[in-house]
Amino acid sequence: MHLQKLGYDAFFTSHKVIDSDNQLESARVMAVNKEQYVISNGIQEIRAELSGRFRFNIETSLDLPTVGDWVQAQILQDDLAIIQALSPRKSLLKRKVPGKKVDFQLIGANIDIAFIVQALDDNFNLRRLERYLVAVNEGKIIPVVLFSKRDLLSDDEIEERLREIHDLMPDLKALEFSNITGDGLKNIREMMSTGKTYCLLGSSGVGKTSLINRLIGQDRFAVREVRDKDHKGKHTTTRRQLIILDNEAMLIDTPGMREFASIGEQEGINATFDEISALALKCRFKDCNHTTEKGCAVLAALEDGALSRERYDNYMKIRRENAHNEMSYHEKRRKDKEFGKMCKSVMKFKKEIKKGY
Repeated sequence: MHLQKLGYDAFFTSHKVIDSDNQLESARVMAVNKEQYVISNGIQEIRAELSGRFRFNIETSLDLPTVGDWVQAQILQDDLAIIQALSPRKSLLKRKVPGKKVDFQLIGANIDIAFIVQALDDNFNLRRLERYLVAVNEGKIIPVVLFSKRDLLSDDEIEERLREIHDLMPDLKALEFSNITGDGLKNIREMMSTGKTYCLLGSSGVGKTSLINRLIGQDRFAVREVRDKDHKGKHTTTRRQLIILDNEAMLIDTPGMREFASIGEQEGINATFDEISALALKCRFKDCNHTTEKGCAVLAALEDGALSRERYDNYMKIRRENAHNEMSYHEKRRKDKEFGKMCKSVMKFKKEIKKGY
């Protein structure tokens, strides 16, 4: 019963690691700060570390636990546990790490609904929203858009913003709210169910931390002011953590993310730009790049105004970026494997020399 309150269900029970010695407990990762973990078995939260065997078997960053993951851990004492295995995931939210490095950064696992938060002021950006949706759809997570700072706009202005979104994505659920007046917060609370996991995504300064404080009913987390000159906020949240609300719904808070580059997210791109994906099936050539080819249904829709230039440009940009990063990632993995083989050969050679002596 304690685990069920944390979202443990038949899926995780059926994938539990066989433990003949009965030393391992199922636990959920509640917080991650670099290589330090906090896990919960439903009764207490415990500091945790990865076992040596777990570390040895890690091949990529995707193999590491992240917030929301279920793990099998050996609890040694009240303040320390050793993570021995990672349970299969229902869903996974990730992005490319910021900067030039080509690798995955894990944001959260086993999430049911992702709240993508944008402010209705100068932060409102459809192209950025599409980027978030690509990652959320790729992770097999239901997206919901939350528009903060509704107190700054009139009802007509808000309605116009919502119309802009629904013209492009008619099935996308969107709610507006204000942390100042409290308007719309009741609708958000009613969406959050016991035992379900949600996460907050968005740039710094859009009101994610203030929203959490509103949902839990106390100012537990620090809030910083948004800069007037560029409407950007500072990173109030510095680590990813899972927060349990009064109704036992769970919410993953994440640091603000201004950069959200795609890598390995072709399914997410197709789902986010579904009308373009449908058009692509009508192209004359199966390998159509939708740039200059004759008989391209996407270009035809662009020309007759059925597809907006801005949405097409963002689709092509994310598509190129995704392909480039994925190719770079696989090249990096190939080089890493070759380097690993070389290291093993060197170690083997050294052992043979020692035997000779």
